[in-house]
Amino acid sequence: MSTIGFIGGSGIYEALPLNDVREVEYDTPYGEPSDAITIGEFADTGTEVAFLPRHGSNHGVSPTDLPYRANMYALKQAGVTHVFASNAVGSLREELEPGTLVVPDQIYDRTKHRDLSFYGDGVVVHQPFADPYSPELVDHLTEAAGSAAPADTKVVKGGTYVCIEGPQYSTRAESEFYKSQGWDLVGMTAIPEAKLAREAEIAYATIAGVTDYDVWKGDSEVTLEEVLENAEKNQTAIKAAVEEAVRTLPDDLECDAHTSLEGTVNTPTEAIPDETKERVEPLLGDYL
Repeated sequence: MSTIGFIGGSGIYEALPLNDVREVEYDTPYGEPSDAITIGEFADTGTEVAFLPRHGSNHGVSPTDLPYRANMYALKQAGVTHVFASNAVGSLREELEPGTLVVPDQIYDRTKHRDLSFYGDGVVVHQPFADPYSPELVDHLTEAAGSAAPADTKVVKGGTYVCIEGPQYSTRAESEFYKSQGWDLVGMTAIPEAKLAREAEIAYATIAGVTDYDVWKGDSEVTLEEVLENAEKNQTAIKAAVEEAVRTLPDDLECDAHTSLEGTVNTPTEAIPDETKERVEPLLGDYL
């Protein structure tokens, strides 16, 4: 049976209702994860869930400095095959008002200072990334959110999440540009998380809770107080959606992401340094 991962974003620092809980601290070649991973059985279903608060339990690390590689590597070590994540985001569309839940299907990367790959150091991997979120999980998570979120919560499937570096919010010029491109959401943590999930052959999708209108609207000015207040309001709906997604995920749901490394290693195995082989073995072992 698959182990399902849940990465909690801003406002979500506690695991889903789990039994036989244990906290596991993983040691990875990329350093320590954001926090210990909480692992347990979800609500007597027999399904194992591994929970990681993206920013740590005390929200002590900025989006640029998050240990994204350590986090995803640790989830891979925990046996995770599917990940549901959550994000707090700004809206670039009038109709996506605060409190809306969006399951995006595209990302535009505006980050500048992040490690985007597990690979390098003598091994080159070129992966397709046209659909950054696993389409199978996008469908499943949207359906779960639609059936489990409170009746007054709007759930939207699809949309483009533009990932900015942060930790500052957008300038008005940036926000107006993102909106002019037809993009839908702005946030700070989709990249490199989605790229690393794909490199680890983990199916990945996120549910984004809208907290604000960014600054493209003439009367809007994003503040931390507003973001945190609305993130807390969104927490109940997001958790309900993820719980339903976990409860109803078919045991045999195979996603294209699970074989996404096939044919992508550009370096002959014999040319890869031994130290690099050892580091990437949990990820690339089947292809070397």
